[in-house]
Amino acid sequence: MKLGRYLLGRLLQLIPLLIGLSLLTFVVSRVIPGDPVGLAAGPQATEEIKEKLRQDFGLDKPLPLQYITYISNLFKGDWGQSLYSRREVASDLRTYFPATLELSLAAVIIATLLGVPAGIYSALYKNKWPDHLTRMAALFFVSFPAFWLAMIFQLFFGLALGWFPIGKRFNVLTAPPDTITGLYLIDSLLQLNFAAFGTALSHLTIPALVLSFGSLASIARTSRASMLEPLHTHFVRTERATGISESKIVRKYVLRNALIPIVTAVGLEFGWLMAGAVLVESIFDWPGLGLYAVESSLRLDFQPIMCITIIYGIVFSLINIITDVTYSFIDPRVRYG
Repeated sequence: MKLGRYLLGRLLQLIPLLIGLSLLTFVVSRVIPGDPVGLAAGPQATEEIKEKLRQDFGLDKPLPLQYITYISNLFKGDWGQSLYSRREVASDLRTYFPATLELSLAAVIIATLLGVPAGIYSALYKNKWPDHLTRMAALFFVSFPAFWLAMIFQLFFGLALGWFPIGKRFNVLTAPPDTITGLYLIDSLLQLNFAAFGTALSHLTIPALVLSFGSLASIARTSRASMLEPLHTHFVRTERATGISESKIVRKYVLRNALIPIVTAVGLEFGWLMAGAVLVESIFDWPGLGLYAVESSLRLDFQPIMCITIIYGIVFSLINIITDVTYSFIDPRVRYG
């Protein structure tokens, strides 16, 4: 009951956040120099055509009235229409969002599966060569920009070795699996289409690896730091004195006390991966929200950009809520309400 009230309160806090995000993106879209109507209408369009387009999209109305119409439509579930393609933005989001979600999920899984053990191993061998090696690797992954690593991986694993495709989400000559969740790996497994699963996995591998490297380093460093303190507490020394194996001590006692900072880091990194996949999606021509945002920005098509910003705000907020709720399952001392 207390958890339900807590969740309801957190969800209600999303309303002012979304209103603030919508207002910010609306103001920015209107003050940026340029003529989106002119770009959408084309260079040969007459002033009459441009004026008609402004009227169709409500751009001839006063700015306060434009914003009120925009925010009221959002609460009705009407995300508007693309000025450039004339498609419903909601329809585009249903196409692009699963691609970004699948890429980010794969990246955060890779980062967690590699980063947490690396951090634990580094903490167990503090100031020894495994620790120095892990910290140097983390510094390497953080220092190199994602776009550089993406191009190197494309050249080496894609062109030189031919192990993986260098772009796209699926083979352009093959039909993707039927849409159930929008996530190709899950959809292909649900349909027992293992050929489609292999194709989707081969296209996902390099982009997910490249996207995961920065988060991997951050999770590894957080895991190391959160493990160091409980490793030297009195109850751990007592457990060692009673003859309990080191692996059991680490797994059952130390790691559990270090999990809250690790879970926080994983949650934050997942949110940043969702919003930070723009470069990776652009380089690999991955049809996700990042690529959609870049194309819309180049066309000054502000309706999709505003909606994408709101989607990212919702995703960040939901991830934070899920992370906070997870604390109560990790540490029984955490209570809500």
